[in-house]
Amino acid sequence: MSRPIIGITAYVEPAGWAVWRDVPAALVPQAYVRAVTAAGGRAVVLPPDDADADVLRVLDGLLLAGGADVGPERYGQPPDPRTESRPDRDAGELGLLTAALAADVPVLGVCRGMQLLAIAHGGALHQHLPDVVGHDGHRPAPGVYGVHPVRFAPGSLAAAVMGGVDRVNSYHHQGVADPGSLTATGWADDGVVEAVEDPGRRFLLGVQWHPENDKDPWPVAALVRAATGEPVSM
Repeated sequence: MSRPIIGITAYVEPAGWAVWRDVPAALVPQAYVRAVTAAGGRAVVLPPDDADADVLRVLDGLLLAGGADVGPERYGQPPDPRTESRPDRDAGELGLLTAALAADVPVLGVCRGMQLLAIAHGGALHQHLPDVVGHDGHRPAPGVYGVHPVRFAPGSLAAAVMGGVDRVNSYHHQGVADPGSLTATGWADDGVVEAVEDPGRRFLLGVQWHPENDKDPWPVAALVRAATGEPVSM
């Protein structure tokens, strides 16, 4: 049996390797690829491209990766000075997501990816969480992940996938203020939304933390399972 093909949306950032420095590159952290591969999937990196979403025809699942902020014009707000967006990612990923939803392709959104899911379903974001929750615990310092308690709605997909996990990592300064037509099913101890989903779909889950960096990246494994038609509970 062939492995399910999981598309992972790519960052476009200055990067360096060998003698090259600050070269614009389309890339994803290896942790995403490793998590997909460990779960039995075949990872394919998807650079930003808003010309069409034809690649969905060969994908079994879509992973919307983390990264820079989603442009606030996408949810009707003026930009906060601390918002750093990537319009090329927004355009390309929203096109892919729209096509994936139309075809009911399994989708997992991670961090920025969860926020993009909320916006695509009519929701909105807090542009700077410390202004809302009064602390920097979700992004304590540059390159430092926060760790905090989390709870999930009983009977939800998020609860089934996470199987009793009660602490997660995080690295974000924005958060979901309104999930739109999605259902919020996970929360941090300060009330920040940590999971959203659509119970009416085959598999649509957004998580605010970074499961690809966990020892057991359950949400990624659940996406791969859903892409093969298997039960997603871990």
